[in-house]
Amino acid sequence: MPEIVLEVCVDDAAGLAAARAGGADRVELCGALTIGGITPSRGLMELASASGLPAYPMIRSRPGDFVYGAADVAVMKGDIRAVRAAGLTGVVLGANRPEGSLDWPVIADLVAEAQGLDMTLHRCIDLCRDVDQAVEQAISLGFRRILTSGGTLKAPDGRRRLAAMFAQARDRIIIMPGSGLSAETLPGLRGLPLREVHGSCSVPVPPDPQGQAFGFQSPSQRRTDPGKVAALKAALRAWPTAGHRSA
Repeated sequence: MPEIVLEVCVDDAAGLAAARAGGADRVELCGALTIGGITPSRGLMELASASGLPAYPMIRSRPGDFVYGAADVAVMKGDIRAVRAAGLTGVVLGANRPEGSLDWPVIADLVAEAQGLDMTLHRCIDLCRDVDQAVEQAISLGFRRILTSGGTLKAPDGRRRLAAMFAQARDRIIIMPGSGLSAETLPGLRGLPLREVHGSCSVPVPPDPQGQAFGFQSPSQRRTDPGKVAALKAALRAWPTAGHRSA
């Protein structure tokens, strides 16, 4: 039976190699994970394309909120074209309105640019007030999956909302829990019919005082750890619902 898919978010060449070595099934390719991830560089996209590991770049033009203006949208549409040119087959995107809903016109514009690519709606949905509506909108827009922590900082704490999202989605869209997931915290999702999960599988980077003083290194810098990837993958193989097939 098909195994649960493990997606690992990475933001550099070393992370890409570590995810592959640990047995990840797919990577979310980002820049600057210390600020939640932005669109990766063209060079990293090309490296990922040659790696043989499926890689879906984050389409996010800047840090901060997901409320985008016309200039932001133009940048992100250009980034989607770069994804296609690099030979990658999926993207991760989303947008919000200020009042706390999905920005349907903006997302629809990005989706039109991404036609033919696999699409993940990212955690902008965790900022939505009406999650039921947002799930239906994601389905209508053609997304294959939703990455979500269930509206909490860590996915195991959002189990109740995640359960409701699984029930609503049925087989129409994949609900992919992510944030704070590891082999140790995965049991917090017990009982959910997991198909795909998302994690950073990372460890802190030893601080460089000079680099931090100059602003070249974040105090929260982390790196992907192949052992953590392997441990989470092993825990997923033992998951009681591992027979569920992805949509």
